[in-house]
Amino acid sequence: MSRSGIWAVIPAAGRGTRFGGDIPKQYLNVAGRPLIAHALDALLAHPRVVGAIVALSADDTRWPGWTHWNGKPVLRCDGGGERADSVLAALQALPPEVPASALVLVHDAARPNLHDTDLERLIAAADLAHDGAILAAPVRDTLKRASDSDRIAATEPREGLWRAFTPQAFRRGALTAALQQAQAAGIVVTDEAMAMERAGARPMLVEGREDNLKVTTSADLALAEYLLTQRVRT
Repeated sequence: MSRSGIWAVIPAAGRGTRFGGDIPKQYLNVAGRPLIAHALDALLAHPRVVGAIVALSADDTRWPGWTHWNGKPVLRCDGGGERADSVLAALQALPPEVPASALVLVHDAARPNLHDTDLERLIAAADLAHDGAILAAPVRDTLKRASDSDRIAATEPREGLWRAFTPQAFRRGALTAALQQAQAAGIVVTDEAMAMERAGARPMLVEGREDNLKVTTSADLALAEYLLTQRVRT
């Protein structure tokens, strides 16, 4: 497989309605910086990552206008109503010299605590995996299925179940085609791996650190603050 330069795609057109408040969560300050700044730090520190493209809402007035990060280009494009629309728009807006065979990393703007060791392992796996790879972690808790009245209806087996994280790494051409197919079918995919699965791919699961959390609640924000202030990025 090719070991060419990798671009990072960050979908950030959402309003963060589940979090609440007037500020989109990617711009919430954690450890003195916006969440999205931490995400850019982690991605663009890797020597194979040559640039990033951020998909933003067309009316986003909070974007700081960054054009470079760690000496690497940062592009922006208009995203869409769903995550998949934003990722597809970003893939299509990448520089034309980025080949279809190039790896792209799709990473959540509100996932600030990505460690370089996890990123290195993901890229190494995706280099070898024709169908791409994602960071994930096995489900360790007991799972309960709820009834309509919020009572326990059943205990579900957790064997073989994983929680999907980001980044997720796929070839630009294959991911673009998979997202276009899902869009044409009217199916809203909740992550890139789901689109690839629909297209017949079987991406590799790469076990990552469980503290690679996505900020969705105020409790998550407090935990992210703690984690970022405790770590020393190498």
